Amino acid sequence: MILVTGASGFVGQHLVRHLSGQGKTVRALYRNTVPDKELISLPGVSWMKCDLLDVFDVESAMDGVEEVFHCAAIVSFHPKKKEEMLHANVESTANVVNEALVQNVRKLAYVSSVAALGRTVASKKISEEEEWEESRYNSAYGLSKYYAEMEVWRGMSEGLNAVIVNPGIILGEGDWSDGSSRLMKLAADEFPFYTEGINGWVDVKDVVNALYNLMYSDIDSERFILSAGNFSYKEIFSIMAEVLNKKPPRIKASAFMTGVLWRWNMLKTAFTGATVTITKESARNAQKQCWYDNGKLLTFLPDFAYTPIHKTLQRMAAAYISTEKM
Repeated sequence: MILVTGASGFVGQHLVRHLSGQGKTVRALYRNTVPDKELISLPGVSWMKCDLLDVFDVESAMDGVEEVFHCAAIVSFHPKKKEEMLHANVESTANVVNEALVQNVRKLAYVSSVAALGRTVASKKISEEEEWEESRYNSAYGLSKYYAEMEVWRGMSEGLNAVIVNPGIILGEGDWSDGSSRLMKLAADEFPFYTEGINGWVDVKDVVNALYNLMYSDIDSERFILSAGNFSYKEIFSIMAEVLNKKPPRIKASAFMTGVLWRWNMLKTAFTGATVTITKESARNAQKQCWYDNGKLLTFLPDFAYTPIHKTLQRMAAAYISTEKM
């Protein structure tokens, strides 16, 4: 039996489909986002509502489980979510790790983030050996994932067989109004602004394949950056515009301009209750240039190959256009 936490989330959905396609028996957990009919009908997959902050729920969910993919997390850059993230992301991981030790699971694969590696003022290539440093460029989300990683490493020191992946910004088909999938909608709407901030980017299908290959390998007690390459936001938006046959972004958003935008967005949210789309953290990070070294995974899994970003965005665009026509 395989357990997938956060199974109705972005990565979780793609992972559950992959596992089902491989003929695996899966117990898929969700908390608030109820899976749709397509996910519920997947062969070999049983769905279970579970609060990972409730140790009794976790004990029940992990009964008889041999392998765990821990994908669940709160992802937010809203300042009001900071304490919730720091509590939920860390405590839920601690509960999963503790029960994995009790159940003597064969292996756990944890989905972290490059944000957990920290961002410093110095522009240098970041590898898995990077040590967390306090910096104004670090997000509350990144801090929560860093602390959650510490729980996984603690589990390893207590005998847990585990691996950690640190994906860059994950691209793929999903909810076009939320997360990184929303970038495709912005490109379709010919969003005019761009920044020259740089980050690592990776296809969600590559994240799933890496998780699967690592789970069924002899590799343990290692962490891996997942990134097909380092690209600027301008490059990503321009490719999106190209594959959608839309106008590319044309106005450079300076640090001052993004500062004005996030303040205006927060003010609008306070008065209207609209969803926050730009925060101080996201505006600052959009200007930051971060380069990530993706070589370690390719050394440990020599047959693994990343999907070129252009192909990822072509597939996303086709899915987006198809959805819009429905």
